[in-house]
Amino acid sequence: MPSPAVLPPSGPAPSGPFPSAPAPATARRPTPADDGGALVVHPDAAEEVPLTAGSAFRLLADASGTHGALGANRLLLAPGADGARPHHHARSTELFHVLAGRAAFLLGDRLVEVAAGGLVVVPPGLVHAFGAAPGTPADLFVVATPGVERFGYFRHLGRIAAGEEDFGTLHAHQDRYDVHFADPARWQELRTV
Repeated sequence: MPSPAVLPPSGPAPSGPFPSAPAPATARRPTPADDGGALVVHPDAAEEVPLTAGSAFRLLADASGTHGALGANRLLLAPGADGARPHHHARSTELFHVLAGRAAFLLGDRLVEVAAGGLVVVPPGLVHAFGAAPGTPADLFVVATPGVERFGYFRHLGRIAAGEEDFGTLHAHQDRYDVHFADPARWQELRTV
């Protein structure tokens, strides 16, 4: 039986908004799921990508670590912060579990708020956007399936948030990341009401 892939901590505990926990001393460093086994990502092994106003991504699993089955991340959003502009995925279904706080989702032309414990599943082709609801933070666990290599996309968003790149630089990578941007007008209108 193949042994599980385990990602050990990579240096000091993250200094961002996510709490950290020590990984077991038995952690080893194989390539994730390289032997057909399970992928295990310990809390301090996940890469953290800072965004604006204290928001951050915690990158948990990319498609290469799951044999293309899925990609997963955790997103902590500051009160009222946008998580993603309107976009759709041609190939992936995206699942959002609201772990804490309250999140706002644009689903087509409709705005829906979801409290902690709630779940949203967005099928391929549906234009959607999301963010923390006004006045409250949101902690989201996000899974896209089938998996597409998106860690590069999230790192790119981090560089945009840091002012190192312009958002327009993502447009050339829409097919690569299966993130196809849509007109943000409706999202902006609903978020300012």
